[in-house]
Amino acid sequence: MKEFMTGNHAVAQAVKLCRTPLIAAYPITPQTPIYEKLSEWEATGVLKGIMMRTESEHSAMASCIAASLTGVRTFTATSSQGLALMHEMLHFAAGCRTPVVMANVNRIIAAPWGFWADHLDSLSQRDTGWIQFYCENGQEAMDSVIQAYKISEQVYLPAMVNLEAFLVSHFMEPVEIPDQDAVDHFLPPLDLPHKFDVEKPGFLMTVVSSELYRKYRHMAQVSMDSVKDVAVRVDREFKDVFGRGYGIVEPIAMEDAEVVIVTAGSITSTARLAIRSLREQGHSVGLLKIRLFRPFPNEALQQVLAGKKKIAVIDRNNSMGSGGIFCQELKAALVHSEDRPYIYNYIAGVGGTDVNPEVIQRIALDAMERSEPMDQPMWIMEE
Repeated sequence: MKEFMTGNHAVAQAVKLCRTPLIAAYPITPQTPIYEKLSEWEATGVLKGIMMRTESEHSAMASCIAASLTGVRTFTATSSQGLALMHEMLHFAAGCRTPVVMANVNRIIAAPWGFWADHLDSLSQRDTGWIQFYCENGQEAMDSVIQAYKISEQVYLPAMVNLEAFLVSHFMEPVEIPDQDAVDHFLPPLDLPHKFDVEKPGFLMTVVSSELYRKYRHMAQVSMDSVKDVAVRVDREFKDVFGRGYGIVEPIAMEDAEVVIVTAGSITSTARLAIRSLREQGHSVGLLKIRLFRPFPNEALQQVLAGKKKIAVIDRNNSMGSGGIFCQELKAALVHSEDRPYIYNYIAGVGGTDVNPEVIQRIALDAMERSEPMDQPMWIMEE
């Protein structure tokens, strides 16, 4: 069944389809419509669960952690400053190995204040131990929430599904809503092996020695490393059931590409149009979409980019003192590549500024003309 809806409401639909019994709520623009729709369903009895109205995002995440440790599926959503306020609890969620799923509507971090799309809020949390997905549109956001539960509940790590402010969160488009019975079959009830059990009392988050802490962190790292294979398998299973799959990366027109454009999120949709136009003009340009950011899909990227000599990474973010974060990660993944490609970084769309097809074509042509490395990122200012 298809319905015309926003990306935010697509996320809410996914939470309802996953039969999530505990949702911790604190509103922040532009994520608020997710909670509004879930609250509406709770009030009318459509949502068979409990919504906790908390006093802050910090408390919302603390509530999800506590509820998850009792063995129930949990959800929260946030954005920008709210995600920053959660920072301490994000570490606790990963450290307690709770499969919490959160939607983050990517919004610029103050100051100055603003409400527009920018990936820096979630990328600032890349070291907290959370799985991170970046979604191109509302359909992918819905499907990624469902997949995120299945992945998280196998590796016992929390997952963050990111969709961009307004460009995805408020944009309306036809979205295919999965059948409830099919979702129930795809995502069985949560059975957490380390949940609280009054018959088997124990301690959680005790003070440990240096050696035990190191061992525990290594175990978590091994689990995070396994996410790539689990995510590929879950996406394949999802496609078998629902007819849609995304992979952890998506290559488009890569076979003969002299220049590869690398994107994440909504810029990908515009880039699809841009490379089509470039190819009609006779330019061999390919596109690579990164969907899974944490863990970073090194092996998949190395395989897809083998033999490529010029790569242009478009970042809707900037790490002050360095450059675009997706570009940093890609350079690290390809540092030992025998092809020794030139990897160019273009900062575009920061603050929610428009990245239209002409901007992407200009980036591709600029990379095509370069014959030397470019150590510093290029800011695209005339958007």
